[in-house]
Amino acid sequence: MPRSIHGGRHELGQNFLTHRPTLGRITMIVRRTSGSILELGAGDGALTRSLAELGRPLTAIDIDEHRVRRLSGRLPSVRVEHADATRHPLDADVVVGNIPFHLTTPILRRMLSTGRWRDAVLLTQWEVARKRAGVGGGTLMTAQSAPWFEFSLEGRVPAWGFSPQPSVDGGLLSITRRGSPLVPIAERRAYEGFVRSMFTARGATLDAVVASAARVSRAQARQALTAAGASDRRLPRDLGPEQWSGLWRWFARSA
Repeated sequence: MPRSIHGGRHELGQNFLTHRPTLGRITMIVRRTSGSILELGAGDGALTRSLAELGRPLTAIDIDEHRVRRLSGRLPSVRVEHADATRHPLDADVVVGNIPFHLTTPILRRMLSTGRWRDAVLLTQWEVARKRAGVGGGTLMTAQSAPWFEFSLEGRVPAWGFSPQPSVDGGLLSITRRGSPLVPIAERRAYEGFVRSMFTARGATLDAVVASAARVSRAQARQALTAAGASDRRLPRDLGPEQWSGLWRWFARSA
C-alpha cells in the first residue's frame, strides 16, 4: 500500500497540502471571517496550526484515528475529533478543508444543503473550483445554489504543492452564504427543479430552452428573459445568479 512522506497509508485519498503560500492564503481568507471554525481533513495539522493562531474556537476532524491522536497531543488548544467529513455536523461559522478530490462533489452537495455555516474555504481539484465559481460558464450545482451562496475562485495550487502529488492541480474555492437570499428558502426545492429542467431541456438558443423547460411559447420565453435581464445570453450556463432568480420570479408569478 502506498505511503506518503507524512507517514500513513494513502488509501483514504488524502493529498496533504505542503504549499506554504496556499497555507498562508487560506489563513488570510479565514482571518477575514468571524466565529468558530471547523476544519475538514486536518491530516498532520499543517493548516490546523495556522488556524489555531487566529485564537478562535477550532474543531479539526480527520478520518485517520492515528493522526487524530498525534494532532491532539501537538495542539491541546484545538478540539480534534476522529470523524468522517461526509457525515460530521457542519455546525461551525466557518468551514475549511483540503477536500479529498474523489469526495469533492458529495461533500459540496452536503454543504450546500445543510449546516449553519456562513463561510467556507475549500481546496478542491482545479477544474471543480473553476466550474463552481462559474469560470467559463455556470454548472447545474452552482446555478441551483446561487440564490443562497456566492462562489469565488481564490487561486490555483500546483500539483507539486501536495504530498503525495496528485495528477491534477488544486483550486482554492471560497463560498459565502448570502445575507439576503435572491430566492426565498421556502421555494428552494421548486427552484432547483426549475434549474434542472433548464439544463436538461433541448434547444439551440436560450429562448428555445426556456420555452421547452417551462412549457411556454417562444414569445413568452423571450419576455421572461428580457424581464430577467438575460435577453443577450445564449445558454443556461451563461446566466448569472440575478438572472436565474429573475427568471424564477417571472415564472413563479405567471404560474
